Amino acid sequence: MVSRSRLVEVLGGFSSARVVLYGDLVLDRFILGTPKRISREAPVIILRYEDEHNIPGGAGNALANLAALGVTVRVVGAVGDDEPGAVLLGLLEKLGIDTSTVVRVPGFRTPMKVRLLGGGACSLKHQMARYDVEDHLPADAPFRQQLHDHLEATTAGAGALAVSDYGYGTVEPEAVAAVCEAAGRTGWVCLDSRYRLGELRGVDGATPNLGELEDWAGRTLTGDGDVASAAEALRAWLGARFILATRGNRGMTLVEEGRGAVHIPVWGGDQVADVTGAGDTVIAVLTAALAAGARPHEAAVLANYGGGIVVMKLGTATVSREELRTAVLSDPGLGS
Repeated sequence: MVSRSRLVEVLGGFSSARVVLYGDLVLDRFILGTPKRISREAPVIILRYEDEHNIPGGAGNALANLAALGVTVRVVGAVGDDEPGAVLLGLLEKLGIDTSTVVRVPGFRTPMKVRLLGGGACSLKHQMARYDVEDHLPADAPFRQQLHDHLEATTAGAGALAVSDYGYGTVEPEAVAAVCEAAGRTGWVCLDSRYRLGELRGVDGATPNLGELEDWAGRTLTGDGDVASAAEALRAWLGARFILATRGNRGMTLVEEGRGAVHIPVWGGDQVADVTGAGDTVIAVLTAALAAGARPHEAAVLANYGGGIVVMKLGTATVSREELRTAVLSDPGLGS
């Protein structure tokens, strides 16, 4: 059983932990308005523009979570030489994140998810529509060597590397393999990949959600045993030390090399506000905990708290170390 005192000890180690985030940086843009009337041009609601909020998304959201947890974090990624890229870099710098190892790529459109939210002046805004600006980084461009050099330099001596692959081309299997095979590497390499779960082999752990695990397994997974079996098959395929499968309101399933599966109940209430970016929070808390000296089971329990807390918040959100500590102290299922 995971003990309360041990988890508090791990949280205390966050301030001295070093984590590198390698992945696809995205800008989440929220445009807020008040419904005015139905358009005469088409059967759509016209919003009166009120405000605009920009938040780091994708791997940027995982970065924001790492910064909120108080770990020392570095980032290796790319943005376009455009307005969304400049905004995103500015947001990360305000969080105290060094962006000198983020490459600005001319002609590349920074991935951006634009959400239109409408509601009354004194009510919550609800998402009405969304459009995505998507581009894919070219595989054979000069900036690739810059990314490789940054990755090699930043991971030296780091406690953990979080790989956040959203499919926009930043993450390369060859680069991940080189880090995993680096002589003398002692840190953890953990993977969160939306579309290439089975291609990034050699990592220490991965955090697929249920849909991603089902896509890899090629079948619908029903019940704890089925999920555990697929997770163990994925672990063996990747050559990983563990797989942490996230299952929404069914909690999480952890499989470790040489150990039986552990099913972790969902944390928090059943009034979910927004699941946006929950996976980013999970990979952030997991890698922060591993970098702070946690074992996979301990890190998984803390990541489960993080995911449960963040889905109770609206929009792209983060979780703090103090919120995790409160969860640890209030969980009756922990040992002393």
